[in-house]
Amino acid sequence: MLLTNSILLAFAATVTALPQFTGFPGFPVRGGGGSGGTGSNTANDITNKSPCKAITVIFARGTGESGNIGSVIGPKLLSALQSKVGAANVAYQGVPYPANAAGNAQQGGTGGALMTSLAQQALQQCPSTKIVLSGYSQGGFVVHKAGSSLSTTPPAAAIIFGDPQNGQAVANVPAARLKEYCAQGDGVCSTPRTFQITAAHLSYGNNAPDAANFISSVTGVTA
Repeated sequence: MLLTNSILLAFAATVTALPQFTGFPGFPVRGGGGSGGTGSNTANDITNKSPCKAITVIFARGTGESGNIGSVIGPKLLSALQSKVGAANVAYQGVPYPANAAGNAQQGGTGGALMTSLAQQALQQCPSTKIVLSGYSQGGFVVHKAGSSLSTTPPAAAIIFGDPQNGQAVANVPAARLKEYCAQGDGVCSTPRTFQITAAHLSYGNNAPDAANFISSVTGVTA
């Protein structure tokens, strides 16, 4: 489904009307500098030049989330993946893009270029790592943009939660290596698009174990 400018502007207006994001029950917002699991909303393994790992996940948070991986699904995906394949096999990096309301109308704004740059940096530092692109809500726009710029170094997989462009392919990612999660009743990713932020749009932490299983399966990395 192609999104028109009027639809994107409506989405931006809807998000602008929301209260300031401060986290949701069960997903505490706390700062951090590395890949610390559910206790941190920040992960910087690429920019910190951490030791090479078998898998490198680059994650784009949703609108208004703090840190660089947010709190709805970013930290839970990291924790689930570490449990599935072992922490020694996982590098995790958040995309430091604004993730503000205006970015929805710009389909992620500068996020796509930043995610692309991080993927390229990860492969320069660790040529054998398997890159996984992931995003939540506005972060879905970021994944779609980044995928189109990675034709020479395609990612191993892409996983998107509550994707405003759900139903569209991610360039340079085969369909079998793309996983979309769209909760029933989520007006951001389901048809018709209402872009109403409901409890369904905040539920994606529940999908973290399944997403971790998918990453393990498509990358071939196990504990």
